[in-house]
Amino acid sequence: MSRSLRRGALAATAVVFSIASLAACGAGNDAQTLQIKPDNAAVTKGEIMVQNALVITKGEKDKKGPGAAAVSATVFNSGSEPQTLDGVTLPGGKAKVVLKASEGSGKVTVPAGGSVVLGGQGNASAAIEGAEALEDGNVQKVVFQLSRTGSVALDAFVVPGDGMYAGYGPTVAPAAPSPSGSPSGSPSGAPSGSPSGAVSGSPAGSPSGNAGSSPSGSASHAAGH
Repeated sequence: MSRSLRRGALAATAVVFSIASLAACGAGNDAQTLQIKPDNAAVTKGEIMVQNALVITKGEKDKKGPGAAAVSATVFNSGSEPQTLDGVTLPGGKAKVVLKASEGSGKVTVPAGGSVVLGGQGNASAAIEGAEALEDGNVQKVVFQLSRTGSVALDAFVVPGDGMYAGYGPTVAPAAPSPSGSPSGSPSGAPSGSPSGAVSGSPAGSPSGNAGSSPSGSASHAAGH
């Protein structure tokens, strides 16, 4: 066999071996192709797993005004006992996270064998106060404090509350003066002015005039007879 043919055979053998190696890596339970991780931050510690953690800021249409943001995540509890989410912190800044249960004013509870969602309509919320330093596109460390597991930390992306995240970002509370001003002005003026004038003027004048003239006229007519 010539030298050129020998080189060609070696090259072909190397290509076949490479393809076989890749096929072997892609097979089995430990295949790299099966180890797909979610794009958003996720971490597991003991019985607690936190998935899809994000720090969501205001959307483009709500950029004006004071900074506000929210933590969105799903917290799973694989244990046999419920745990409470006692706090969420953002180390490295002055931002404060305020937790609120989906119903009532109690703590956010992660049920045994269940999960709790932070963010979105009808779910628990983790609103961030003083979020001016947060910038979209950055990575922010977030620490979840569980009653039994303790601190569970991860790095979450900071994203704007637009598109698929529009319903999970910070919400703006309605202004307080509007509801209280409208009801108090209207009812108090109408009832007090109208009924009092009609009742005191008409009935009081009518009976007194008829009663004074009619009986006296009848009495003088009877005396003349």
